[in-house]
Amino acid sequence: MDLPSTYHEPVMLSECLDGLNIRPDGTYVDVTFGGGGHSRAILEKLTTGRLLVFDQDPDAVANAAEWKDDPRFTFIAANFRHIKRYLKLHKAEKVDGILADLGVSSHQINTPARGFSTRFDADLDMRMNPSNEKTAREVLNVRSATELQSILSRYGEVTNARTAAEAIFSARHNAPIETINDLKGILMRYAPKHRENKYFAQVFQALRIEVNDEMKVLEEFLMQVPEILNPGGRLVVMSYHSLEDRPVKNFIQKGKFDGEVEKDFYGNEIKPLKSITRKPIEATPEEVARNPRARSAKLRIAELPVA
Repeated sequence: MDLPSTYHEPVMLSECLDGLNIRPDGTYVDVTFGGGGHSRAILEKLTTGRLLVFDQDPDAVANAAEWKDDPRFTFIAANFRHIKRYLKLHKAEKVDGILADLGVSSHQINTPARGFSTRFDADLDMRMNPSNEKTAREVLNVRSATELQSILSRYGEVTNARTAAEAIFSARHNAPIETINDLKGILMRYAPKHRENKYFAQVFQALRIEVNDEMKVLEEFLMQVPEILNPGGRLVVMSYHSLEDRPVKNFIQKGKFDGEVEKDFYGNEIKPLKSITRKPIEATPEEVARNPRARSAKLRIAELPVA
C-alpha cells in the first residue's frame, strides 16, 4: 500500500533506521507518525517486537488503519510531550529506540483549511491538533505588540519584527485579522523585495510554533527520554531549522538546554545521553534532488550508555 500522496516521502529513511539500530524483538516509538512512512519501515524490521506511535492530528488516524489488527502496533492519539505517561499506560515503560521527525507535515501544509501555507487563503488556524483552543487568529488579534514582536523575532527570526508587530497591532483596530490574505495584505509592504516568500514563511513559522507550543513540547519530550530508554537504546531526531536543532544538540551534548555541561567531583561530565553522531547527518544530494523537503534536514543520534 502506497503512502497517501499528500504526506511527504520519509526524509533520510535509511539513516533513521540505521540510527535506531533496530532489533526484531525490540520496542520502538515513532512520536511523529504522520503518513506512517518511517513507521512502516520500522514495522518491516520487527518480528516479535513492538511499535508505539504518537500523533495528535486526527488526519493521521486514517493512515494507521491498515495496522489496526497488528498486535505489534499501537496508535496513541496524543501529543508526544506526554510520552512517559502514555507509554506507561500501554505497558511499554522502557523502549529500545525513539524517533522524532519534527516540524509540520506536507499533508498539513497542503490542506488549505488548516491555515499552515502562504499559498492558499484560509482562516488563520495553524493548529496541529484541531481540538486545541489557541489559533493563529487569536494570537494575532489578542497579543500585545510587544508579545507579537517577541514571537516573530524568537520563532521566525523576522528581521523587522518590531515594525511587523506594530503594523499587525495597528491594523486589527480597524478590523479583525481573520484570514491568511488579511495578514499578507498588512505585511506585504514590509516584506523584502524579491524575498517575499521567504519572509512570509518566517512569519508563518513563528505563528505556528507559538500556536502549537512547539519549543516547549520539544524540551519536555527530550527531558523524559533518558527515563524511557533502555541502556543501549537510541534517540533519533530529525529537525528542519536551527530553532529545533539547537535544543536537541544541547540536550545530547550537555544534558540541558543552555549553559555549560556539569561535571562531578572527579571532572566527569554529567549528561544522560552519549552522542553517536559528532556532526548532524544531512541528506545526500540525490535525495535532496528527489525530495526538496530533505534540504534543510539535520539528523542527530544519541544513545543511553550501558552502565
